[in-house]
Amino acid sequence: MRLLKVCAVLVAVALIATTSLAIAGETLDSVKKRGYLIAGVNGGVFGFSMPDEKGVWKGLDVDTARAIAAAVFGDATKIKYVPLTAVQRLPALQAKEIDVLCRNTTQTLTRETANGLNFAHVNYYDGQGFLVSKKLGVKSARELQGATVCVLPGTTTEMNVADYFRANGMKWKPVVIEQTAELSKAYFAGRCDVLTSDASQLAAHRATAPNPAEHVLLPEIISKEPLAPVVRHGDDQWYDIVNWTVMALIQAEEFGINSQNVDKALRDPNPEVQRFLGVIPGLGAALGLDDKWVYNIIKQVGNYSEIFERNVGVNTPLGMERGLNGLWTKGGLMYAAPFR
Repeated sequence: MRLLKVCAVLVAVALIATTSLAIAGETLDSVKKRGYLIAGVNGGVFGFSMPDEKGVWKGLDVDTARAIAAAVFGDATKIKYVPLTAVQRLPALQAKEIDVLCRNTTQTLTRETANGLNFAHVNYYDGQGFLVSKKLGVKSARELQGATVCVLPGTTTEMNVADYFRANGMKWKPVVIEQTAELSKAYFAGRCDVLTSDASQLAAHRATAPNPAEHVLLPEIISKEPLAPVVRHGDDQWYDIVNWTVMALIQAEEFGINSQNVDKALRDPNPEVQRFLGVIPGLGAALGLDDKWVYNIIKQVGNYSEIFERNVGVNTPLGMERGLNGLWTKGGLMYAAPFR
């Protein structure tokens, strides 16, 4: 009898393990079978995700998605971009219409629990601010009593601004517009006094304004907005791939490895670098990927610094300093767990 019980337990454990493995590999198997990654993105935020005049998608979030494609396929071009509004983005991921959401989305408790989602490592630390015309003569958000405010629905932005005005005893009138591109058009057309969003998005909107110098970001930052790629609950392997892809971008910068010197780095005698780039095998297999997955990311997309600087850095129209998005060794928050 005892032997039968032991056998029954072993069978049950084996079935659980088999089921877990099947669930864990579902998204990766689906993506590989299809032959390309489907990434949900924002359709109109310059510097983060937006097609250029030739229809080529560019931006920090786009490059994050490209890095995932490079990790999975060894080819950063094997990807389809699906532009989504703030209202559409989470349902699209939940309904499996996309494989990953790379769309300046803030990690929150509710989204990670009630919405059944998992956020990977943060790829941009942000905070909500206010953009106003200089003609308004406002120097602080505390002076916005009675203002009309353009805001996207279904966002933490909408909740944060309501909390801010309530906490400061001020009245305001929301002008709710679903499309990001239409939001900025409404503001520049004078339909509202204020545009509120993540500070990076406000900088992007100002950069594409008819006269950027006529608009100013107010000094107040009223929230924490850790922006990160998002996947569905229930597929640990896919979460691991997306999570460690973002950390690979950060670790590459810390190692000083970029798209220009990654081939030379393959000969680096440092065992940490050899494991990282797959010269010493093992890390790729742990994720179900080729051992050259990190090499492919860095060679084709670059490290985090390269992605940041070419899309939103000080030499772009956005002119963003690294700030919180600097490496932890330089006073920022960008920190990768050990690759071992």
